[in-house]
Amino acid sequence: MGVMKRMSGILQAKTNKLLDKAEDPRESLDLSYQKQLESLQKVRRSVADVTTAKKRIELQATQLQQQADKLQGQAKAALTQGNEDLAREALARRAALAEQLGDLQTQHEQVSAQEQKLIDTAQKLQTQVDAFRTKKETMKATYTAAEAQTKIGEAVSGISESMSDAGMSMQRAQDKIDGMQARAGAMDELLASGALTDLSNPVDDIQAQLDKASTTSTVDAELAALKAEVGTGTPTPAELGAPEHGDAPS
Repeated sequence: MGVMKRMSGILQAKTNKLLDKAEDPRESLDLSYQKQLESLQKVRRSVADVTTAKKRIELQATQLQQQADKLQGQAKAALTQGNEDLAREALARRAALAEQLGDLQTQHEQVSAQEQKLIDTAQKLQTQVDAFRTKKETMKATYTAAEAQTKIGEAVSGISESMSDAGMSMQRAQDKIDGMQARAGAMDELLASGALTDLSNPVDDIQAQLDKASTTSTVDAELAALKAEVGTGTPTPAELGAPEHGDAPS
């Protein structure tokens, strides 16, 4: 029994949470305001109905008063003609009308009092509805502002997370760039030092020195030949490639 009760409570809590999430307070406030307007309209229609009933009573009273006045005149006319019985009949009818007029007057007073109460109620309701409308619009504006602030916070949070991810991506990219640049620098140093050679024409370090000496000797010989050709000086035996004095010819 306790387990079922807890499960029911959990289900109710989840249902309320979903309803709260789905419900827009602004719509609920507008709906409440609309219902209040409908109630106020009903009261106003009731006031109009009571006022109409009062006017009917007044109209009936006016008609009865006219009949009573007419009977009063007829009673005078009957007495003028010496017809006392007819005058008595006219006055009797007038008395009955006077009784009806009294009833109408009582009804008129009751209806008037009811009308005034309804008018007072309508005015109070109008004041309450107007106050609710002002409060409703204020709350809607406050809710909209809070909602906007929440969305901004969520957006900022999302941007922060994206920036964090982007920062990590940029760091990884920078690490790769640094690694490639370091590798390229190392390759340049190795190429400059001669540690890396063309695999299609391998040369060891001894052969490299021999090639360098051969190249130097060739350049010296070409330089000596040019000097002899332009007559800039007497070439030395070394420049001509001849043996120096004291050396036996080979």
